[in-house]
Order: sequence, then structure tokens, then C-alpha cells
Amino acid sequence: MKVCVQGLWHLGCVTAACLASLGHEVVGYDADGARVDALNAARAPLLEPGLDALIAEGMAARRLRFSANRDDAARDVDALWIAYDTPVDDEDVADTGYVMEQAEAMLALLPPACLVVVSSQLPVGSVTRLARSARAHRPDADFAFAAVPENLRLGKAIEVFMRPDRIVAGVYDTRARSRVAPLLESISDRIEWMSVESAEMTKHAINAFLALSVTFANELATLCEAVGADAKEVERGLKTEARIGPRAYLAPGAAFAGGTLARDVAFLGAVAAEHGKAVPLLHAVKSSNDAHKEWAPRKLEQLVMPLAGARIALWGLTYKPGTDTLRRSAAVELCRVLLARGARLAVHDPVAGELPDDLAAVDRADRPLDALRGAQALVVCTEWPEYRAVTAQSVTHAAPGIRVLDANRFLAHLAGCPGIVYHAVGTPSSGGLTHG
Repeated sequence: MKVCVQGLWHLGCVTAACLASLGHEVVGYDADGARVDALNAARAPLLEPGLDALIAEGMAARRLRFSANRDDAARDVDALWIAYDTPVDDEDVADTGYVMEQAEAMLALLPPACLVVVSSQLPVGSVTRLARSARAHRPDADFAFAAVPENLRLGKAIEVFMRPDRIVAGVYDTRARSRVAPLLESISDRIEWMSVESAEMTKHAINAFLALSVTFANELATLCEAVGADAKEVERGLKTEARIGPRAYLAPGAAFAGGTLARDVAFLGAVAAEHGKAVPLLHAVKSSNDAHKEWAPRKLEQLVMPLAGARIALWGLTYKPGTDTLRRSAAVELCRVLLARGARLAVHDPVAGELPDDLAAVDRADRPLDALRGAQALVVCTEWPEYRAVTAQSVTHAAPGIRVLDANRFLAHLAGCPGIVYHAVGTPSSGGLTHG
């Protein structure tokens, strides 16, 4: 099929490159000319392992190109795949209006029998609004609409797109299903067919459930710290319960960051308000997660007195390992909190670029151990694999007696090592882990 992928950030670039690798003829469209120029030189706008190479492969095979010209991108396509990463502000409010405006502008130019697939992160009802707009402004067209919610993960996006557990696909009727099926079946034969609204709600439900699971585990961990229990042992007890299971998203650790989970919780809250329904459980997720963001600052204030003037090291700055994006990074948020409380910060990250202007006072270290020199505490933020290669002996040599705050127990091998006081979420408040 000839496919136009609209919106070229993470979701759109991965979608375009993967579809081209599957044999489709793909044109990626975005209004940002500089971004398009970079993509035509096989440079994606953010780090995603394997993405630049996959783009280059698609372009070399003449199955993939990028354009900033809307008319050019829409010409003679069989399908439009709307793949904007919906912008989310610092209050987890998504700018859905921008995505809808861009999509409607493209609908005006499409061939009259085009398939329209919507994967952007939009609230339930958005696909129906697009379909109604198309009927009003393009009465000549016979568009078929499908909702295929995005299911990517930074750092593993290509693998997830090419080998999904399943694809959730929402359509209005069997005609639309027959038109979108060949495109989706080129990716996977495991397709969960449902209505458009059910597909949109499924995406909200998955992220809201994951957010709820994170906050539930962390609230339990807070109580474990107070009563002397180990939250990882409680996690094991939960997951060996047959009604819960080993793959449950239940693990004590850091608060969830970024806009992904919070955005869908907010979408569901807005739907509830619109329809006059009470959803106190969903409303509590954000406040619980926000409260848990204080775990590291609170621990530091207990362990390093006074915190003002103390040197604190942070390992990892990006939103997650495998990407270079800093937007909505928990580490960046923590830097701001600690600077406001007077701490001096030294940070290391293997790929992060320039920090925001308000973090100009933060010292950047070229190597992980350089950040530790003179530090009273280390906070493990982004779990880059290279940090596991740093030995306990080198840590204590650089900073004898250092306190290590490792929310997710990524460096649990440091627990019990002489010269290191190790703390993780859900360990008893009487002290850090002192055993292996």
C-alpha cells in the first residue's frame, strides 16, 4: 500500500520506517521543514535504537521519503496514518486541538477512497469527530476510519511495533475492517477487533491501570518502610498469588514520569466530568504519584543534614534509557527540586544533550565516577546499563561512606557493601539494605 504517515516525532518516525521495512511505499509528512530535512538525511529527531539505520534502509530501497509539503504527501495515497505524539504540558494536559487541526487539514487533500488510521494519543470520541468533520467538508469522499492506538515504548519502539503482543483495532463496520485488515496483517495476525470507541477506551484503560498499579505498589512501599517490611518481598508474595500473577505491573520504585500514563488518567477524568460520573479512584492516582515524587528529596533530607550546600550526585538524566529526550524526565524534575533546596548537583548521563537553562548551576561529569567525587549521596535516576559496570570498590574509593538512593533497586548489588549506605523504595526506614 501507499501510505502517508502524518506527524514525525517518535511515533510517526517509527511507524513510517517500520511500514517501509514491511514493503509499503511510505511518505512521512510533517510541517517542520528542518525536521524533514534531517529525516531525509536519515537522522531521526530523537534517539531510538536502530531507527536511523531503519530509515536509511527504507530510503535506500526507495520505499521511504519525507516531505514538508502537505499536497505532495497526500497525493495518490491509499492510507493516511495519523501518528502525532500529542503534546502534553507540565500539568499533564494534552494539546489535542493541534493534532485534530493538522489531521483535518490533511483530510481535505486525500483521495476520496482513502483509509484513515488514527494512532495519536487522543481522547475517546476523537476519531468520530474526525469522521463527522470529513463527512461535512468532503461529502465526495468515501473514507474508512480505524482507531489503532499507539503501543510503543521509548528505547524498544521498533521491536514493539514489529512484534506486538497484539494490535488493538477499532472500526465502524465490516467494510472498514476489510480495508484496514491488509495493512495491519502485514504487521501481525494477532488483531483484537472492536468498535472505535472501545479501541480508544482500551488505550486509556491500559495506561490508567498501569498508573494505578505503580501508585498502589508505591503506597504499599511507603507503609513497608514505616513498619519494617521489605516491599520487594511483599511484591513476591503478591505475584505468587494465582489471582494476580508474575507479570503484574506491581513493583516498588520511582514514581512514574513523563506524560504518557498521566495523560490517559487525565483523559478519563475529563470524560467522567463531561458525563457527570464519579471516579474518585482515578482522581487519586495523580495525587498519590505526586506525593511519591518526594521519596528521594525526603530521604536526602534525612540522610544528608543539612541538604543545603551538600553535594549530591545523580546518575542518568533522560526520560528513560535508550533515548536522549529530557522532556518530562523525572531526573530533571528532581534536579529542580534539589536546587531549590540549596543542594549542589553533579550529574552524569551517557547521551543527554544540553540541559534546560534553569539547570545551568548543575555540574556535568564526563564519567559516572567523576560525579561522585566529594558527593555525600548518589541518586540513581535513569537506569543506563553502563552504571551496573561500576564496581562497589570504585564507588567507595570515589566517595567513602556515600549514601546511595536507588528507587528501583537497579544497583542492588551495592547493598551491604562496606562504605556504602544503600536505600531503595520499600526498605525499612530504620536503615538501608545491609544484606546482599
